[in-house]
Amino acid sequence: MMKSKNKFMLSAVAAAVMFSGSVTQVQAQEDGVTIGGSVRVNYAYRDYDDKNKDKMGDIAFDTATIVFKGKQGKWGLAAEYRFTKATNFIKYGYGTYDLDSDWQIQFGINKVPFGNPGFISNSWWFGLPYYLGFEDDHDIGIKAVYEKNGWHTDLAFYKNAEYGASEIKRYATDLYTGTINGVEYNNEETNQFNLRQTYTMEHAGGSTTFGGSVEFGQIYNKKTENNGDRYAFAAHMETRYQDWKLQLQAMAYEYDAPDAQDPNRIGVSVVNWQYPIASKGQVYSINLAKTIKTSFGSVKCYNDFGMMTPDVADKSFDDSYQNVTGCAISAGPTYTMIDFIMGKNMTFSTKSNDHVGLPEIGDDWDKRLNINFGYYF
Repeated sequence: MMKSKNKFMLSAVAAAVMFSGSVTQVQAQEDGVTIGGSVRVNYAYRDYDDKNKDKMGDIAFDTATIVFKGKQGKWGLAAEYRFTKATNFIKYGYGTYDLDSDWQIQFGINKVPFGNPGFISNSWWFGLPYYLGFEDDHDIGIKAVYEKNGWHTDLAFYKNAEYGASEIKRYATDLYTGTINGVEYNNEETNQFNLRQTYTMEHAGGSTTFGGSVEFGQIYNKKTENNGDRYAFAAHMETRYQDWKLQLQAMAYEYDAPDAQDPNRIGVSVVNWQYPIASKGQVYSINLAKTIKTSFGSVKCYNDFGMMTPDVADKSFDDSYQNVTGCAISAGPTYTMIDFIMGKNMTFSTKSNDHVGLPEIGDDWDKRLNINFGYYF
């Protein structure tokens, strides 16, 4: 199972955090539609995989994307579709309508407003909340966006995830219906409400954004036809001073699935894979980055740290950790991310612990090196 999981290596999330400097994928004109995209390849070296080490790592095609963005008067559109070596899927696709200069409505598969605006990470690998369903998620619904004088409000309702619950081809993490390691899950996301409020304060040398997010929704059991519920809330801050950026976030979540075979865990899926996570817990993130301008573009170096503490009835469940140290290099139409990942009791970055927040197998930090190169057009 772990061999198959590592084969995919999160190939579909490659381009999501690359929009900086000259590598912006596509920019809408005042009126009309523009088309852009990217092609990416990935190198992976896993210190805990003997076959991979014997070959000094593996390099393979990662992702190709096509992006549409446009505007016609008060109406607009935005869409991105991705092709990987294993599958293809939509990341987002929605229409927009500008009510006035302060309010916009988005309808379709749009980004769920939860946590730090943008991302709670700097790396290609994303932050720990991503693997629980709380970073860069996109679902089907309607969102109202307000922005004026430093205040930013997102109010949204999502009917369900972008794909069915038994589907594993998806960009971001959602609840899963199926069997994982002998445990049956019959859960489906539905009827979700989100509210995020932030305020950005300008100061000498930069700005600071303070914010809070809440999320409430239902969990439908396809087998018993009963409903449970779920919630999450977070406090977050991002401050920029000259070329430095600091991100802080603390969040708590709970998935209370109806008629669960094991109420301490719940199944999720992402990027052609599925794994269990603790059904309740807290997550803490602290990220620091510095951007250095160069003659060819820029170099951003960073350290992203995340810790998840389970809060379930089964006291054998253990904390999960992920730390990513790396640099992102922007040069013309290319963007390269070099990440050194350390994981403990963490899916995708460890040899034996294909979960988040469950009882740990062993007591070690596993390590891997990942280099992702992309060309944008």
